[in-house]
Parts: sequence; structure tokens; C-alpha cells
Amino acid sequence: MLPLSLLKTAQGHPMLVELKNGETYNGHLVNCDTWMNIHLREVICTSKDGDKFWRMPECYIRGNTIKYLRVPDEVIDKVQEETNKTRSDRKPPGVGRGRGRGREEGGSGRPAKGIGRGQDDGSGKGMGSGRGRGGAGGKSGGKGGARGRG
Repeated sequence: MLPLSLLKTAQGHPMLVELKNGETYNGHLVNCDTWMNIHLREVICTSKDGDKFWRMPECYIRGNTIKYLRVPDEVIDKVQEETNKTRSDRKPPGVGRGRGRGREEGGSGRPAKGIGRGQDDGSGKGMGSGRGRGGAGGKSGGKGGARGRG
């Protein structure tokens, strides 16, 4: 669960925001952006020591000053439901990703077209044993540098 998806879901719900300087803000989340800047309504601000309180109709909090966020449990449950639902809607991994490379047999039960890279067809021509340049294990003369062709 990503913090921004949690905050997007928490819009309209009450929350507590604690800043790095110790002040806390209790209010209803109106909006948040990708930098976690937060816009709250019906806010009660508490000083660092907890002895002073201010009531504000709304306030804007810059994201990099936030130390801690407290969100209701119902919002967390809602986000977890949404992520589980989107995961179950996906196809299982590996389904619909193409046929791949270098298979002996095609996906439909017929022989694959071509022999694939680095596979020996037994004819003694071509790349031979799939060892890169040259013959069966060493350099076999020639100019080389033709990337295994020749």
C-alpha cells in the first residue's frame, strides 16, 4: 500500500498530522498532491507542548514538514480491499506474453520455424555446437569478427 494512495482514499475523513517541529493538526482531509502537501478543513492545531490550541477553518501543510499521519482504520481497510480487488482482476503472470524464443516446438504443437540462435541442427554447417565463432571448441581460422557466421 502506497502512502499517496492511502491519502487519496482518506479524502473527506478526519486525520491527525504531526509535524517535525512537534505541532499537531486535527482536521478533515480535503486534498493532497504528489508531494504530500495536505489541505485540511475544520482544523484544531495543538502546540508542541500541548498547552495552546487554535481553531482554523482550513489550513495547508507542506509535505516535507510532516513527520506522522494518523488515518482512521476504515480508510486503511478500504485501501487494502481496493488493492486486493485490482490484483485479482489481473491475469496470472506469464499469460499473454508472446511465444518467447528458441523453442524446439511451437506453441500450437507444430515444429518451430528455424532452429533458433545457438542450436545445432546436426548438419555440421552454421555455428556448430553453439560455441560462438569458429568450430567445435577452438579457433578455426578465417577472419573471425563476423559474429559466428561463416
